[in-house]
Amino acid sequence: MNNTTLTSKIKSNKKELYDYQKEALEQVFERLESKPDNYNLVYQLPTGGGKTVIFSEIARSYIAKTNKKVLILTHRIELCNQTSKMLSEFNVNNKIINSNVKELDDQDQYMCFVAMVETLKNRLNDDKLELDQIGMVIIDEAHYNSFRKLFKYFDNCFILGVTATPLSSNMKLPMNEIYNELLVGEPVLSLVEKGFLAKANTYTYDVALGTLKVGINGDYTVKSSEELYSNNLMQEKLLYGYEQKSKGKKTLIFNNGINTSLHVYETFKAEGYAVRHLDNTNSKQDRADILKWFKETPDAILTSVGILTTGFDEPSVETIILNRATKSITLYYQMIGRGSRVFGHKKDFTVLDLGNNAARFGLWGTPLNWQRIFNSPMYYLDNLISDDEIERQFSYQLPPEVLAEFPNSTDFSFDVKVEYDEAIKQGLKSKIVLDKSIEQHCKLCVENSEDVFDARILSRLLNDDISDRIKKYSYCIIKSTKNYVQWLEEDYKRRLSTMINQSFS
Repeated sequence: MNNTTLTSKIKSNKKELYDYQKEALEQVFERLESKPDNYNLVYQLPTGGGKTVIFSEIARSYIAKTNKKVLILTHRIELCNQTSKMLSEFNVNNKIINSNVKELDDQDQYMCFVAMVETLKNRLNDDKLELDQIGMVIIDEAHYNSFRKLFKYFDNCFILGVTATPLSSNMKLPMNEIYNELLVGEPVLSLVEKGFLAKANTYTYDVALGTLKVGINGDYTVKSSEELYSNNLMQEKLLYGYEQKSKGKKTLIFNNGINTSLHVYETFKAEGYAVRHLDNTNSKQDRADILKWFKETPDAILTSVGILTTGFDEPSVETIILNRATKSITLYYQMIGRGSRVFGHKKDFTVLDLGNNAARFGLWGTPLNWQRIFNSPMYYLDNLISDDEIERQFSYQLPPEVLAEFPNSTDFSFDVKVEYDEAIKQGLKSKIVLDKSIEQHCKLCVENSEDVFDARILSRLLNDDISDRIKKYSYCIIKSTKNYVQWLEEDYKRRLSTMINQSFS
């Protein structure tokens, strides 16, 4: 059951809501009746669960019951327009306060206003606009901190924030400091089981993130992300993932940087795929044209940068590719949520994760204790698995094209941790682990070569496997400085080359 069906049912059945939406309504009005007028409440519901539907009905019911006015705040103009349209479907007469509205001489004609936070702040600061008889303020995407600057103008109002992820975008200003209480709505898995959301099938690709830097906002910097994700190796991994799991499907790719997205565009274009690029430098008309093309093209690929995480709804999307890493669970859920709408025969969708995000936050839809996260946000963030710990869990596999060069071999496995534990148990020096590893690699090269020259060529194909084993060994001995690991790897290759020479002599 998709959101189009949801809206249609509301229209035809005189605004009939589903059970979990009715429950949310009852909980909010119970607080309205039992709490002070200036109570601040935040309601959580996953993307696609119908937050706009719920707060539109809340606005309608509140106006009818109290004869007080409602103000709804958003952070993007697209959300303003979508909200206004939904309110009209609920027969709520509303007015958008946008950049063209300088004064509100006609405000007596409306019981509800929809405004962008920056626009309204400017009007209120300039004393050019005054809103009368506002009893409730509803804040969409309430995890954004830009809304705080308006709270002082409505300190006697009931404030209702709505968000899919009640974790502040700025950890220096946690949500529990301005909201008295969190109401947790229907979880993702329940909405999937009931047919309101599509199921996510997630495929992960291990990516070494050691070169990424964290900025003052707590997330990876654009510059360091560009350096990693724009290189040819990552572009090849992205293309391989797409062709392996999503070829021919309508695909939305998220990147952390315009240059990366342009590289992605060129990579897919060179392979003959239907692809477009979109970022915030595109004109309004260009954006409309690109999104129209994306909607109408069955196998379209749209590579983007930070512009389609909110205020964008294209239910025909079949694949979401996270071509970036993020430390923001809000962004993680927003990106994947763009593919979660049920549409026609679409009951599931594909997620390709090239940023270790699923390892960091868990699979999309994994049960989360939002109450604990809301009450102790820093505890939650401090206990997220680190990139280093994630990389320790990587399991390197030789690519099929490399395996094909070793037709006479069957055993390629070598567990560094197991070998290390066994060596320590027997009282041996840890370097015996590398000795055994070199012996195995030498055997692979020799038994698939006619002479020493062929064996040396084959040994170069094992460089990634060697790097992986050296990294795992450094974890075991708790000595992993960059210079030491580099020396170990160079020494390993020298010894391997020597052993290959000796095998043929």
